[in-house]
Amino acid sequence: MIRGFRKLLLTTLVGVAIAYIVSFVMVLFVSRQDERHKADAIVVLGAAQYNGRPSPVLKARLDHAVELFQAKFAPLIVVTGGTAQGDSESEATVSRRYLLSNGVPDAAVIVRPEGRSTIASMDAVGKWLNERDLHSVLLVSDPFHMSRLRFEARRMNLTPFVSPTHTSPISRNRTRELGFMATEALKMPVAWIRSW
Repeated sequence: MIRGFRKLLLTTLVGVAIAYIVSFVMVLFVSRQDERHKADAIVVLGAAQYNGRPSPVLKARLDHAVELFQAKFAPLIVVTGGTAQGDSESEATVSRRYLLSNGVPDAAVIVRPEGRSTIASMDAVGKWLNERDLHSVLLVSDPFHMSRLRFEARRMNLTPFVSPTHTSPISRNRTRELGFMATEALKMPVAWIRSW
C-alpha cells in the first residue's frame, strides 16, 4: 500500500512538473511574438500609477499603444485598471490623460476602470466590446503577460492579437522578467481552463 502511494505521489509530481514546464514554455514563446494586426480596438492592460502619473511600466505600455494607434492598427484604445488603496484616480483615468497628452483624440480613448486584476479588466473590456459588436483586439502589456491575456480575451469571445511592449523596465531586466514569467506559468493552467 505504501509503495502504491509513493508511486501515485511520484506520478503526480512528475505530471505537475511537466505541466509547469509546458506552461512556462508557452509563456516564453508567446512573449516573443508581435502580431501587429488590424483590430477593432487596442487594449492596454493597466499597471501602477503614481499621483496621477503613469509608472514606467504603464508608460511603456501606453507609448506602445500610441505607436500602434498612429500606425492605424485600430480606431480605438481601451485602457484598463482600477484604483489601488490610497489612490484618488484609477490607472485607466491616468492612462487616458497620458494618451490625450500624446495626441490621441478623446473620442478614440475608452476608459474601463473597473478591474484590479487581469480577469476583472478583461471582463469589463469584453462586456463593453461585445455590447458594441466589436470582437478583435490588439492586446498591449508586458511580454510575460501575453499568453494569459490571450486566453482571457478568448474567454470573452474576443479574437486576440498580441503586441507586447519591449521598453518596459521589466523587459530590460532579464532576471526580473524571468521571475514574472515563472509566476505567469503558475497562473496559465487556470486561465486555460477558464477559456474553455
